[in-house]
Amino acid sequence: MSTPLPQASRQALGEALGHHLEQARRWRAARSGAAAPATEVADHDALRRWQAGRLAQTYADLLSDTRHAPAARFFLTELYGPQDFSGRDAELERALPKLLTTLPTRALATLVDAVSMDALSEALDREMVLQLRAAGRAQSIDEAAYAAAYRACGRLEDRRRQIELVQHIGQTLDRLTHVPLLATTLRLMRHPAEKAGFGQMQHFLQTGFEAFRHMQGAEHFLATVQQRETALMQRWSAPAVDGTAAAPAPGQSATWPTPTCCSCPPAG
Repeated sequence: MSTPLPQASRQALGEALGHHLEQARRWRAARSGAAAPATEVADHDALRRWQAGRLAQTYADLLSDTRHAPAARFFLTELYGPQDFSGRDAELERALPKLLTTLPTRALATLVDAVSMDALSEALDREMVLQLRAAGRAQSIDEAAYAAAYRACGRLEDRRRQIELVQHIGQTLDRLTHVPLLATTLRLMRHPAEKAGFGQMQHFLQTGFEAFRHMQGAEHFLATVQQRETALMQRWSAPAVDGTAAAPAPGQSATWPTPTCCSCPPAG
């Protein structure tokens, strides 16, 4: 489990970041390497698209709210999004020595948690793909098929860990908004980072920071995410009755469409 790291040494943060980067790289190789089935990438992409559509509907109210929309877009694109984060992770690996001497400890802790979540999501998504494929539903996902695969995978502790990581990332970003001069530092880093080939990494930090600074208090947003994701975890892990998924959680739709692309509004 990822634990709060604000007081950890920079060396410990660097070691943790390197460990999670290696895990994420290993899981990506398992789904896209020469030994992977030819359909692995397509099935993985189909799962990620369905999950993106589900998240966009679950958090439609936050996405349409002026105060919370930037933070919702950040989580739906930079943490839970359907895109491949291998480019960002490769930049982090190359930039690690410099990051350890220049970034605030809390910013480093945010990167550690983000890559930890990336590695965990890769592992869980691969197991979901295997279960969906076994059921013949890898390219025709609906909520009933998703819930059946979710139950078959088990790993509820890892599902809880995903939710905990979201909470910790959000809490850390919220605290970062109170660090003097950090906004100026991140803006000044933009062009040098892009020129040095670290644009994705810098974009992640700056987008998250600005989204939480705009929100001016993350308590409602994070509580909403925790409540809804926990309710869905409980719903999908509950035993099926007569071959159907458990009843929808309060305020949730029984099904989500399978989108052709991420339906989250573009980041502004």
